[in-house]
Amino acid sequence: MTVVIVDYGSGNLRSAAKAFERAAADTATAIVVSADPKALKAASHIVLPGQGAFADCKRGLEGVAGMTEALEGAVIGEGKPFLGICVGMQLMAKTGHEHGDHQGLGWIDAKVTAIDAPAGADPASFKIPHMGWNDLEVRDPSHPLFAGIGTGRHVYFVHSYRILCERPGDVIAEVDYGGPLVAAVGRDNMVGTQFHPDKSQATGLRLIANFLDWRP
Repeated sequence: MTVVIVDYGSGNLRSAAKAFERAAADTATAIVVSADPKALKAASHIVLPGQGAFADCKRGLEGVAGMTEALEGAVIGEGKPFLGICVGMQLMAKTGHEHGDHQGLGWIDAKVTAIDAPAGADPASFKIPHMGWNDLEVRDPSHPLFAGIGTGRHVYFVHSYRILCERPGDVIAEVDYGGPLVAAVGRDNMVGTQFHPDKSQATGLRLIANFLDWRP
């Protein structure tokens, strides 16, 4: 197998690559970080990291000639397993509303909006961004991504914007932060996590290993 982690100038590529290398240590899996759209042809699995603002990440992705088209062909056309991480997951949505309205990849029926404090919340106690460890609430325990990972596991978040899915079935995990926030999405051969598996210790490594074993 060959896992391609897409390099488009956004995301902690070193952290993601190291986590994938650890998860794949006992296999013959190659972990490749690449900004070359042609690398997706040889990929068995594709990972799109991301951090920062939605629009900046989309602009960076479009700035790599041919990458958006290559992703569309590999993920939507060929059905290769895909994992979006943090803003990489948010880019799967139709639109992002961070500093204006921006088009996403449009792979899931969703939009990305700011996290709002719940009514009556004390601004001093409800902090944005949502940052740090929080408990997963697995909504679809049958999804292969969560094999051996149940509700209550701790994972690491850093985000000020949230994804809102039009189809409840696309939400496979949530987290409670002043109310439910989407922690993971899944449809067909695509999954995405709002949290960072590479920063989520044993749980994150198990999730990455599950993704590598996934044959949708």
